[in-house]
Amino acid sequence: MVGVRVEMPSNNPIVLLRERDGDRYLPIWVGAVEATAIAYAQQGIVPPRPLTHDLMTDIIGALGGRVAEVRITALEDGVFYAVVTFVDGTEVGARPSDAIALALRTGAPIRGAEAVLDAAGIELPAEDDEPVSAEDEVQQFREFLDHVSPEDFGQ
Repeated sequence: MVGVRVEMPSNNPIVLLRERDGDRYLPIWVGAVEATAIAYAQQGIVPPRPLTHDLMTDIIGALGGRVAEVRITALEDGVFYAVVTFVDGTEVGARPSDAIALALRTGAPIRGAEAVLDAAGIELPAEDDEPVSAEDEVQQFREFLDHVSPEDFGQ
């Protein structure tokens, strides 16, 4: 995962997931509350009172469960879908933003279906063959966002 950014000029938050063994990125537009929950988890910020995703994590643990993985499973009519899979095999459908926020709190891996990456994944061109730092990656993403709109991913 690369992070959360606000796409300008629309002020829409977006999460950027990066393919582990590839060059594709998956941009997912999310709500402001979910973007905040994801950013807090990524930065290790613990709010004075639990957010909804913290509560979900606590409930799962209290019931003896554990999140095995989160999968971004589908993209239909411009809407992403996800599944939270537990270690006992139980699967629960979720919005990707909620699933990502939960995965970050539980340490579960986030996976994207190949079909979703094929449909909505983008490649951010590297300037050369040198390794790209996280800061450079985010800067490339910001430049990409300056020229893209949500409609670009609905087709």
